[in-house]
Amino acid sequence: MRRRWAGLAGLTTAAFGFVGPRVSPCVAPRRLRLRGEPDPGFEGLEATESGGPLGVLLSRSNPLVSSVASAAAGDLVGEDAAVFDYASQTAGWAAFAAAVGAILSALAVLWINPSTGYGDDFVAWLEAHCGNSHGVTLAFGLLFPLVHSGLAALRSSAEPLVGARAWRVLFASASLPLAYSWLAYFINHAHDGLVFWDGESVAAAHALAWGASFVSFFFLYPTVFNLKEVAAVERPKVHLWETGVMRITRHPQATGQCLWSAAHLAMVGSTFTLLTMALLVGHHAFAVWHGDRRLAAAHGADFEYVRDRTSVWPFAAILDGRQVLPPNYWKELVRAPYALIAVGTLGAYAAHPYMQAGAALAQANVGLPPGGLPDGLFA
Repeated sequence: MRRRWAGLAGLTTAAFGFVGPRVSPCVAPRRLRLRGEPDPGFEGLEATESGGPLGVLLSRSNPLVSSVASAAAGDLVGEDAAVFDYASQTAGWAAFAAAVGAILSALAVLWINPSTGYGDDFVAWLEAHCGNSHGVTLAFGLLFPLVHSGLAALRSSAEPLVGARAWRVLFASASLPLAYSWLAYFINHAHDGLVFWDGESVAAAHALAWGASFVSFFFLYPTVFNLKEVAAVERPKVHLWETGVMRITRHPQATGQCLWSAAHLAMVGSTFTLLTMALLVGHHAFAVWHGDRRLAAAHGADFEYVRDRTSVWPFAAILDGRQVLPPNYWKELVRAPYALIAVGTLGAYAAHPYMQAGAALAQANVGLPPGGLPDGLFA
């Protein structure tokens, strides 16, 4: 009989000091620059990196990064994106490790491990009721946005009641299991249905897909670089970013998802992969509208100012003159988080065989063994 574990809150509460929300003051909006007019104040500003493993390359004394456009410059009303000052990040990492460990342990015990978790039961239930793998990925593609974006929409109402950190834990506890199961299911069924092409054995297709996937991760939304906020060690905030990748596109995550989806579809041209990628891109297209709506509610006139000189489509605001790149713009991208993204992306590529093996093991364990209190939900 299977052992069932409960009490996710009990596993995570000790790692998080829940506090109520704190409202930050809003900065008065500034005037919109005229076409071709540069931002003032971009020269002579300090670099954003100091100390740490990347201190030699990204230190304040390095002339290559000694002057970086930042949120302190000129008429910016948003925040400087991808800033990481190692010297100010020395405290709180023990709490971060404890928080991440608690969340991942709970995910492993309550969802991933087939002997204690319900992830396999949930997938088996979907397979029993959705007809085939295409129906299952469609169910995931509808359920995940409903949970993920739905909880994001409730954030402004829920945080005053339970606190920003507690809401982040609830958000992650609902989103992570669905994301894991959908990814594992995609790996196992990518070749299902009609296969119009298979580029896995074509070197050129593989190289193109690898390159697009690698670039896609540099379009991560800058908030994910605030690791302590992601883990709720620090109070999560609704940030209004304005520099770096945000000058290229106001919704970099959607751009990155399109690149990633196109790369994987180029590798496996099956109807299952096509449907899954369409669902992922569709969710991010909705998130563009939803994200703007949430930013407008949080930042008001400041967001309208940033919106007017940025674009959803990559490079559109630059091409039509609404966004004038500052001198040495490339230095806004020479930031420590992007070095870590590069290392992490290469590591994820090297780990693909292990992902496939783990997904196959999860598929082999799909079933409905008795023994848990909520078994009736999946019967």
